[in-house]
Amino acid sequence: MQEAVIDSATARDGAVLRRVLQDAGRLIVGKPRELRLALCCVLAGGHLLIEDVPGVGKTTLAHVLARLLGLDFQRVQFTADMLPADILGVSIYDRGEGRFHFHPGPVFAQLVLADEINRATPKTQSALLEAMEERQVTADGETRALPEPFFVVATQNPRHQIGTFGLPESQLDRFLMRISLGYPEPEAERELLAGADRRVMLRDLKPRIDGAALMALQAQVDEVHVADIMLDYVQSLLAATRNSPRWELGLSPRAGLALLRAARAWALIDGRLLVVPEDVQAVLPSVAGHRLVNLDGDNTELITDLIQTVTVP
Repeated sequence: MQEAVIDSATARDGAVLRRVLQDAGRLIVGKPRELRLALCCVLAGGHLLIEDVPGVGKTTLAHVLARLLGLDFQRVQFTADMLPADILGVSIYDRGEGRFHFHPGPVFAQLVLADEINRATPKTQSALLEAMEERQVTADGETRALPEPFFVVATQNPRHQIGTFGLPESQLDRFLMRISLGYPEPEAERELLAGADRRVMLRDLKPRIDGAALMALQAQVDEVHVADIMLDYVQSLLAATRNSPRWELGLSPRAGLALLRAARAWALIDGRLLVVPEDVQAVLPSVAGHRLVNLDGDNTELITDLIQTVTVP
């Protein structure tokens, strides 16, 4: 018998979140860490960027999150000829009433999948900036609030592929996390090849919670305690990126706030109300990787060195 959806009154600990991860792992096989990072991002109220080659499950992951979290879902396939109005909506004149009526675009959903976002032009990409930062859309001089909760999950193909436009730094900074799924391990790939059609499995997937319960869990993230000694640790990490010649651009105070928010959410998934250094280290690569700039363009090894060299309290 299908379990009842957990509502806001009963969503009180990390157990429901771990059940969400278990269900998600049946469709996205062999990627437990990446699934947890994605859930952590949503729990922290941030937007998620998934950068990888085509065909590794980026779009499926967004669908899985929407279904399990009981969120209204819209998918937007970004192309080079797309216009901002295709995302935000458009006003159409009603001759009978003698006035314009606004028809909301797909951005007016709780979870918006911006599929292959870097195949659209910078002008179209910028249409999401206000929505992602302010949770609102301004069109024809009127500001309209977006639904709550509101998330953007964007997928991005590697920048060297034909027909892509790199996201500007202002757009990248609006994503709380960037993750990469990568190719599955042989055992996980064999399970994927021998298993049921993922589209059928997705259709049969039932919500574990609803939007109200998710917002209640997000409120719990604010209750996770960060001790002063942990604030010292985060400041040391920020300072190390700013003072090192290995990076052209270090982490900003906003990046520090994002790191703390993500660390709180990571701790809550474990059922803890206290942040420890391992929480910060677990989310740091995904929070900092797209915000740091170095000459080589790959921050993976540098962030690993950062974690190893900055003193842990």
